[in-house]
Parts: sequence; C-alpha cells; structure tokens
Amino acid sequence: MRSKLQQAGLVFTGLCAGVLISLNFSANADKSPLAPLPVEELRNLADVFNAIKQGYVEPVEDKKLITHAISGMLSNLDPHSAYLDAEAFKELQVGTQGEFGGLGIEVGSEDGFVKVISPIEDTPAFRAGIKAGDLIIKLDDTSVKGMPLNDAVKRMRGKPKTTIVLTIARKGENKPIVVTLTREVIKVQSVKSKLVEPGFGYVRVVQFQEQTAASLVQHLDKLVKQGEMKGLVLDLRNDPGGLLHGAVGVSAAFLPPKALVVSTDGRADDSKRKYLATPEDYLRGSRDDYIRNVPASIKTVPMVVLVNGGSASASEIVAGALQDHKRAVVMGTQSFGKGSVQTILPLNSNAAIKLTTARYFTPNGRSIQAKGIVPDIVVEETPGGASRDRLREADLDRHLGNGKELEAPKPAEAAPVPPRKDSAPKGKEKDKPKDEAEEAKPPFELAGKDDYQLAQAVNLLKGLQILQNNAK
Repeated sequence: MRSKLQQAGLVFTGLCAGVLISLNFSANADKSPLAPLPVEELRNLADVFNAIKQGYVEPVEDKKLITHAISGMLSNLDPHSAYLDAEAFKELQVGTQGEFGGLGIEVGSEDGFVKVISPIEDTPAFRAGIKAGDLIIKLDDTSVKGMPLNDAVKRMRGKPKTTIVLTIARKGENKPIVVTLTREVIKVQSVKSKLVEPGFGYVRVVQFQEQTAASLVQHLDKLVKQGEMKGLVLDLRNDPGGLLHGAVGVSAAFLPPKALVVSTDGRADDSKRKYLATPEDYLRGSRDDYIRNVPASIKTVPMVVLVNGGSASASEIVAGALQDHKRAVVMGTQSFGKGSVQTILPLNSNAAIKLTTARYFTPNGRSIQAKGIVPDIVVEETPGGASRDRLREADLDRHLGNGKELEAPKPAEAAPVPPRKDSAPKGKEKDKPKDEAEEAKPPFELAGKDDYQLAQAVNLLKGLQILQNNAK
C-alpha cells in the first residue's frame, strides 16, 4: 500500500508542478525569469493529499481537497486574501453594484472567530444593534471557531426573508448576546446629502460603488442650487471602502485636474501605479465625464472631512488625498488602516482568487496600511471625549505590515471640552440599572441632532468663513 501511496504522490507532485508552471508562465509573461519550483514542499503536499485519500475515515472528493488547499494558502497570507468559489465570485461582482442579499455587516477575522468591522446603515444588522467590535461566535447552531471567513460570509448571506441566529460576544457583557436576523436584499444608498444649516452642506459617502462619484456630483449640484455654499462637510465615517476608481472620482470632484490621488507599490511592475484626478483613472465603462459637471464653487469651498475607526480603504484614500493637498481639514478619530490592494484573478472554473498585491500610499508618500489616516484635529464622538472601542486593521490576525513610510504625523491631542450644562451630574448614571441606562439612550444617528463631531465640523467651517471674510 505504501508503494502505491508513494507512486500516487509522485503523480500528484508532477500534477502540482505542471499546474504551477502553467500559472507562472501566464502570470509572469514579459516579467522576471521563473523561480525554481519548491519540489520538496510540493512532495509534502502530495504526501498529505494522498494520505487523506487513502486513510481518512470517509471518502473525500479531490476537488474538495484541492479547493481547501488553495483556500488555506490564501487565508493564511493576510486577512484580505481569499479564494472565491463561483458563488462567492458572483456575489462579489453583484455587491459592487450596491445590491446584494444578506445582513449588512462588514466583517474580518480574529482568533478564529468573525469580528464585525462595521454594520451598514439601514440594514438588518444595523437595526438590530450589531456594533463594530462584536465577535460572532456562532451562526445558528454552528460554531465559527476556525471556520474560513468566506464560509462564514456565505452562511450569513442567503435568500431574502430567511432568518439566521447570531450569537455574539461583546466587550463589557458577561454573557453572549443572541440575535435573530431576517435577511434582506441589501440596497446601499451610496451617497446622502442635506443642508445642515443655510450655507453649510453635508455629504455622506456610505460605500464606494460603481456610481458613487457620479451620484456625488448630483448631490453637490443639488446643494449648490439651494444657495451660496460657505462650507462643506464630507462624511466618511463608518465607510468600509469599496471600488478604487470610485475613490479617485470622489477625490477628483474636489481636487485640481491631474492632481495625484493615490499611488500603489508592490512587487510586480503592474502593481506600481499612480492614480490621478483624470478621466482615465476614475471612469470605467463610461464615456460621460461627470466631474465636468461639478459646480465651480465646490473646488474652493472650505471643507472638513470626518473620519473614524470605521473609515477604511477607499474612504482613507480620499481623506489622505484631500489632507495631503491641503484641500480639507480632516477631523474625527484615527481611521481603520486598511491600505492594501486586492487584485481579483479569475480562474478557469468561474472561481477567482482575491490576492493582496500592493500597498496604498497618499500623495505625500504616507503608507495607509495598519496605520490609517491621522486627523488634523482629533474630535471624539462625545463632548466627554469618549469614542467606541473599534477594531482596526492592526488588530487583525496576520495583518500586513506598514511597509516603507515617510514620517507620519502623530495624533493631535483633543482639546478638553467642558461638560454641557444639560449633562447629568456625575454618579447619577451609575445609580441606574445598566439596562435602564442603555434603554434611555436614543440610538446614535450620523448627522442627527446629537452628532457632536458634525457640530464641531460646522463650527470650524464657520470660523474659517470668518477668517476668509477678514482676509478680503
């Protein structure tokens, strides 16, 4: 039996080598010479494969073993590289269009469990009170300990009107929280806007999708038509990111033509790129240059960009670009720090791999990865200086390092804020039972009447307006 095992192992080694050679030739055409194949390691892989085929307690299909091997290779690189089977690949493509079925949460992995990065507004997860930093430990009756992140995401997605039970561990809670959610078709409205008060506009980008930049231009035009703009707040808080060209387009709406928005740097030549505020870099499959329709006043109106620990990826690109070009003051708390580039490489089987291939750098050469964007002015979520304890990129298992980086600014210290006159005396809140105190608090709403960070952004814009008028 052992001789058969060894013989089969040699055949499998040859098969693996042949596959790797063909992949290398296709991936490295016109690039550096091929590296020698790791024959010993491939032989070990073949031995394990055949040991499972010959001795595992139940028969296992070849396809399943190879798929798991590929998935394991990718998932152990960093939190964002992954194998996408045909279904997951299709869902990814649908998701970038702004509509998909599921619960409405951005997730990562930590200690073998699924951790919530950010709930998406107006979704089942958001309405049920799921919070950033929550650790999902069970899906229905199945523990997620050790479950590949993609498998967990597939379980959470499903047909609309079907239910799933999430068991959550939350910091500060003595026992797990059990929540039953009903799946919905998640339709994310990418851009929202309103006048905070006359002359001061507010635009929020919820997620970067195919039509985000074009939608932004429409919202800006609508705001300008309501009167002279004295100041504008661009809200990127809790924005988990999305498509790169969407981030370039949003940046181009506020920057001069051909301004550098972001650069990428990786090992391969095609991963070293500069993205500029030009139609070639923000249009994709469209001939309509919507940036031409941006009202002229938007290019010069005083701006504040709001970020927090839920601002990731594409939103960090925009914040970094506007900060480095001194086009806007960045306010809030330090962003998530997801500054790596994932390239989708389709496979012949209608599946694909999502592979981290480069890091993002701001126009001044600052690496975003595992660092994030440090605000020019730190403003916490409440007047008392408190912000939610958020998961960040640097907290994720196997996160990619920062790489080369120019000297990054240190976080500014938030100025002490005196307590409001209507705040309760110290000690009163402690007298309440915890559940009663929590129930007494209305749910926090971005851009709502209790949005302290937005209020401070508007106050800063008013101050800038006064300085601008005095300079005339």
